[in-house]
Amino acid sequence: MNLAQLHYTSAPPGPDGSGFRFTAVSPGVPASLLREAEQLIGYEPPREAPPRPSTDQLGSFPQALSLNVLSDGSRLLARSVYTGADYSGRWGNFHAHAVHLPEPADTERPAPGQLPITSWGSPQWAADSPPAGAPVPPLGSVPAPGPLDLGALAAFVAARGPWLAGFFADVRRLVEDPAAPQLVLVEQDSEAVAWWIMLACSVLPHRRGQWLTFTTYTRRPQLARQQIIGVVPEDGLGLGGQEHRYRVYDAARAAAPAAAPDPWAQTAARIWQAQRQELFAHVRRLPVRAGDPAGRPGPYEAGPLAALALAAGVGLDSAGRAAAADWAAGHRAALDDAQVRALTRALARPAEDRGPEETAASGRLLSALAGWAPPEVSEPLAELALAGAVRSGGAAPPAGLLGEPARLRLAAELEPELRAALTDTAREPADRVGLLRVAAELGVDTAALLPDVARQLAQALITDPEPAYGEAVRGALAELPRLRELVLDRLDGLAAGDPAAGARLFAVTALRPTATGALPHLRMCALAQDPAAVAGDRTKALTRLVEHCGVSPEEDPLVLRTAMRLVWGAEPPTAGEAWLALSALGEQAHREAGTWEVLARAAVSAPAGDRDAEALAVELLHRYFVELPSSLRASLLLLELARNVRARQIGPGWVRQALALGTAGPTPTAREHAYAAVAAELLAEDRHEGELRALIESEDAELLAAYRRAARQSRVADRLRLDPRYAAECFATWSSQPQAGPVWQEARADLLDGVLRPVVRGLPAPQLAALEEALAGLGGRWAEDFRGWQRPGAFGRLRDRFAGSGRRGAKGAPANPPPRGGSGGPVAPGDAGGPFAPGGSGGSGGSGDDRSRP
Repeated sequence: MNLAQLHYTSAPPGPDGSGFRFTAVSPGVPASLLREAEQLIGYEPPREAPPRPSTDQLGSFPQALSLNVLSDGSRLLARSVYTGADYSGRWGNFHAHAVHLPEPADTERPAPGQLPITSWGSPQWAADSPPAGAPVPPLGSVPAPGPLDLGALAAFVAARGPWLAGFFADVRRLVEDPAAPQLVLVEQDSEAVAWWIMLACSVLPHRRGQWLTFTTYTRRPQLARQQIIGVVPEDGLGLGGQEHRYRVYDAARAAAPAAAPDPWAQTAARIWQAQRQELFAHVRRLPVRAGDPAGRPGPYEAGPLAALALAAGVGLDSAGRAAAADWAAGHRAALDDAQVRALTRALARPAEDRGPEETAASGRLLSALAGWAPPEVSEPLAELALAGAVRSGGAAPPAGLLGEPARLRLAAELEPELRAALTDTAREPADRVGLLRVAAELGVDTAALLPDVARQLAQALITDPEPAYGEAVRGALAELPRLRELVLDRLDGLAAGDPAAGARLFAVTALRPTATGALPHLRMCALAQDPAAVAGDRTKALTRLVEHCGVSPEEDPLVLRTAMRLVWGAEPPTAGEAWLALSALGEQAHREAGTWEVLARAAVSAPAGDRDAEALAVELLHRYFVELPSSLRASLLLLELARNVRARQIGPGWVRQALALGTAGPTPTAREHAYAAVAAELLAEDRHEGELRALIESEDAELLAAYRRAARQSRVADRLRLDPRYAAECFATWSSQPQAGPVWQEARADLLDGVLRPVVRGLPAPQLAALEEALAGLGGRWAEDFRGWQRPGAFGRLRDRFAGSGRRGAKGAPANPPPRGGSGGPVAPGDAGGPFAPGGSGGSGGSGDDRSRP
């Protein structure tokens, strides 16, 4: 290596008149480097320094050892010292000796040689004056390390112990985050600053330590650009309030800052306090784990450093011990037998600060040691884990980690506590299950306690399966066959009561029914958790589930109920699906399972016009009439009535029959279904004299609303348009009974104005004449009333005319003539009595015909 040297001093003015200049430089150093270096290596004595110090006093002035990264990525290592007042007495005199390190900072390979900070006190630094001859030859390496007083360093570390963890955490931030605050080290002695920097570089990877910029002293910290800055106490005042820019360490005047929760930094601090700093080099030499894509440990991973520290006898806090156990569990081959033995013994020592993370990590380490380490290695930690599981909960270690003497001794010691803990129902199911594993490992008989533990665990699994089916539960169910048998049996009963919860259990956990035992409900739940199993044809899915359960509905009627709830959930099947389910599995199976009521709900919930619902209702009435509650029976009878009305397989009085069933508490959909069928039949071409009278006299708002809806269907409009006789009968019917109740009055006015009038207005003259001819054929004054209904302005007059008492004057004139110019609202032409008035005739001057109209 050729490391150029540069000497710079304040001396009597040279030929150019300047007193500050390079007095000796190695050959080939470019002027640009000199200009940049000149800005970095100056020295300003402390404020309180004497103006003309004696030779003895010069030794107490701080030294500035600095490392800077230059603009081209190379580094400049420099030592600047005070040499006394200048010739005029106005300026301090100093000498700077710098070495240029050309290796670029961005290289991936570590820079060769010692860490720059180790050159503190190196004899290779020149004297405090420029060399006699110039130029000076380049150096072959970074100046060799100076003498290090290990005792003084140890005393320094002990004194600064409370600050170390926070300092190391801040150093880590420095090298990871370019925007991290600069570290300001306030020390009266610049050698103490150098020791701080040595500590920082020691915990970093070698390459990171090579590029950590620093200065052991500066008079103006606000202008310094190094990552770590050393100042004397008077220059550190006021910096502590600028936390966004500086992290200040002033052990003389401030308490140690709160350290970040960084296990790596905490571990590094404890290693230095234990004077085992060689472990930092050891951790960099850990072997690569075979097949590990991550390669060597990360530079700030706490686990490997903590594992080496514990194995070396360094005491760590709970977070450090947890990190050590966790890392060792995944890298057991990276440690030799002696280290593993020392590590497990350290983890097993009593500790008041042991937390759940440490307990869990120790359990993972024990799992890694199972079947690999001899009992004498794993026993200390296994005993601790077993005792901890009994006394405070936590996972039990794997079986086989104890030798026979240790097992017998521990069983005798822990059995009373173990039994008491197993009977404590306040403990979580996972804890009690873990205790069963402990009992099995120690050979303690717990057969009598198994049912209660199984009951509690099954309830937890069905209620909230994902957290309940944790590692401890999985291990216990795998290791304890009798527990698994009891839990599955209990789950089968719970799944029968809540099949959806049973399916959810299998959807979010890997638990599955075993081959032993019937477990029909669980088997169906396990199959149903796959959406494909219940997709598509749901009736086929029902039969598939019943066949899969391994038990026939005759043996266990409830399997049919479970299967139906798994397929349809809380919603009933469609009427068609219910019909198929009844046909596929039979009347008796549904009766014993109680699912006939689900089939009935399917029928009575079907939309109006569903013919499957009508057929299903007939079948259900035939098979389950006695079991049906009154409201369901009324609903099914309405559906049966609708079917008979459509098929015209019913005698007179079906309107009144529908009305009677409609008041017996049926479902709204069943009533709507039946009323729609009744209304459609009343609007058919056939005459239903008595049924129409029953409709008009009923004043039933729902049935009349169904009649009005049916009249607005397109098929009715088409028939009114194409069949004059049908239109004439509708006009006569909708104009009748003006003295009936208000519901019919509103209905017939709406039918005339909203249904018939738009059709009539669109009729051509020949069809209109045919309609009048059909009205004349009905007898009475229907044709004349129709022509009056059509005339503009006649609507209101006719409405008033037919809203009277029903008595007519001479020659058919009204007893109280309405005023002329009525409104355009609905009309009610014809006699006040109309064709359906009790004892009345067909209309004024009519034939006396009492035919019903549509």
